[in-house]
Amino acid sequence: FGGRLLLDVQRSLMMVERELIHGPKAGTASLWLALREVMDPEVPVSLVDLGLIYDVRRLRGRVEVDLSFTATACPAMNFIQEDIRERLLAEPGIKEVSTQVVWEPPWTPDRISETGKKQLEGFGISL
Repeated sequence: FGGRLLLDVQRSLMMVERELIHGPKAGTASLWLALREVMDPEVPVSLVDLGLIYDVRRLRGRVEVDLSFTATACPAMNFIQEDIRERLLAEPGIKEVSTQVVWEPPWTPDRISETGKKQLEGFGISL
């Protein structure tokens, strides 16, 4: 069991590293990594792995984050946006963070990363 878990963690880290090298825009890799620490308040899976973070832009000390939610009436919207702001303001050189809620393209479970899917399955949530 322990060896299998270690292999799963190693695979997940390799996927994250690959995404960070090939995915984000230049200069935002550390911000995407920081956002992986911001968890959904209902299930402890990162907003990045849930596919809720659509884009991150860094303009000197200012960061802009485009994000969506699984529902338009999500009661945790403000809480999640504040978590994003707090986490990114802890990054060196970041002085201001703004979040923009986007509904296009609509969020679907297809946006959930493989890591996120495995974590959800671990909580008994199947897709």
